[in-house]
Amino acid sequence: MIDKRLMNLLQEGKKFIFANVFLQWICLLCNLLAMYGIAMVLSGLKLGISGGYIPLFAFMVFTGAMVIRYFCMRLSHKMAFLSSQAVKKTLRRKIYEKLLRQGPGYEENVKQAEILQTAIEGVDQLEVYYGSYLPQFFYAMLAPVTLFLVLLWIDVKAAVILLVFVPLIPVSIIFVQKWAKKLLSGYWNRYTDMGDSFLDNLRGLTTLKVYEADERQNIKMNAQAEAFRKATMRVLIMQLNSISIMDLVAYAGAAIGIIAAVTDLKNGMLSLSGCIFILLISVDFFLPMRQLGSYFHTAMNGMAASDKIFAFLEAPETENGTVTELHRKSLHVNHLSFSYGDRKVLDDLCFDIPEHAFVGIAGMSGSGKSTLASILTMRHTAYEGTILADDLDLKQIRHQTWSETVTYVPSGSYLFKGTVRENLLYADETADDERLWHVLEEAAIADHLRTRDGLETMIEEQASNLSMGQRQRIAIARALLKDSDIYIFDEAASGIDMESEQMILETIGRLKGKKTILLISHRLANLKKTDFIIVLEEGKIAEQGTHTELLDKNGIYARMYNQQMALENYGKEADYEAFTDESDV
Repeated sequence: MIDKRLMNLLQEGKKFIFANVFLQWICLLCNLLAMYGIAMVLSGLKLGISGGYIPLFAFMVFTGAMVIRYFCMRLSHKMAFLSSQAVKKTLRRKIYEKLLRQGPGYEENVKQAEILQTAIEGVDQLEVYYGSYLPQFFYAMLAPVTLFLVLLWIDVKAAVILLVFVPLIPVSIIFVQKWAKKLLSGYWNRYTDMGDSFLDNLRGLTTLKVYEADERQNIKMNAQAEAFRKATMRVLIMQLNSISIMDLVAYAGAAIGIIAAVTDLKNGMLSLSGCIFILLISVDFFLPMRQLGSYFHTAMNGMAASDKIFAFLEAPETENGTVTELHRKSLHVNHLSFSYGDRKVLDDLCFDIPEHAFVGIAGMSGSGKSTLASILTMRHTAYEGTILADDLDLKQIRHQTWSETVTYVPSGSYLFKGTVRENLLYADETADDERLWHVLEEAAIADHLRTRDGLETMIEEQASNLSMGQRQRIAIARALLKDSDIYIFDEAASGIDMESEQMILETIGRLKGKKTILLISHRLANLKKTDFIIVLEEGKIAEQGTHTELLDKNGIYARMYNQQMALENYGKEADYEAFTDESDV
């Protein structure tokens, strides 16, 4: 059971595997010497030889062989570790490089939970394959031949019988291989499905609690866990049954070989020491193959995981461009369309964004605003039409170059557990304290941090010790530190208090004329200071123009704006009327 794809990963680990096999072979020779010494002593006792040089020589042979065997076994275990580590490192590097080649749109082709399980536990499962199974496979071929050649000088009949029974063990392994492969494939499918569900439920736990749906999801997860448990039990049953078959073959072969040796001793065809030697090493004929069989099942688990690893590594990649430098940061969108399956989200969009323009994107929920942002950041690449940057098709530009050119700031930007300094340095690891404080000042969060621990202020997991406004202002500071040419703010000021919203909008406003800015906002009052506004409706451009021009048109934008203003002023008018009534009294 050798997988060529897995063997091709052995450039670095091959030397460790062959060293492992050689060391195990030396251990076998040492074991033969030790058994020979024991056989000499026992036969000497039977013949009444209790003194002289023979017992002393036998003891010296036994002791020396055991010492050498001990050190060889330790080195063998080290070689097993080094070979598996080398391949695991290679595999994880290939997975990481594959993800990088996927570009910003990797989520289109990759399930996060599945790739996490594959890259971590799936790769770990291959440790047994490379560290134990492969060395044992080659050693199991070498050991019986070595023992056969040694026994030929002692008893030909016993040597032939023992050698004939050895191949029956791999035959039994092959017999269960197809059954095992099917079971393990189902095991990994259920495992990754359960992982996907668990991660999804974990992310949405707050939502499940709000709608009191956590119990229903708990029942579903229990059902998936039960299915996974049954799959695991089927795998264990298969392993136990196949091990029983291998044990039967091994012990039957050893017994028949021993019977043949005893018969030859009785007929005077074999010396007592030779018979004892055969009795002591007969099991060694089968132990390597028996050990290979025990590794086989764990190795099969690793191979089932490797199918998912190679499916990912061999999956089609988003084509990466070759352009590494952009001179002008203007955008030209021509007949852009995009669909989620059969549902068209964007339909034939055409617009231009000049360099250093401040553009607003407006529209009702579901009109395609965020999808447009995802396409412009190359997180969605399966679109129709063209997007030109510096008169070059976006798909011609290298992913890394475009990622350096564009910074995307969504609502609820993610902050990592650690210090404020560490979170900021993700944008530019070379930035000094002066520059860090400058962007924090720009984002209007510096004063707050000075009341705490400054740049060393700790951010807890999921930024639970910060308000929404504080989180977003630190995220804005991080975005400013990156100093990109194009910024896309996707509802970056939504869901926070009015004071923080105003501070963030002022920060964004200071970039006007210096950077190309796309500001997506459901609150249309935030778009007043933009150079022009693109209004989307059901995936199409319904209107374009400045805030004043769109109000004068009295179209969809004016209708949305007036409705929002009426809602925002409703409470204020009610409070004012109540106040004037009380004053009259």
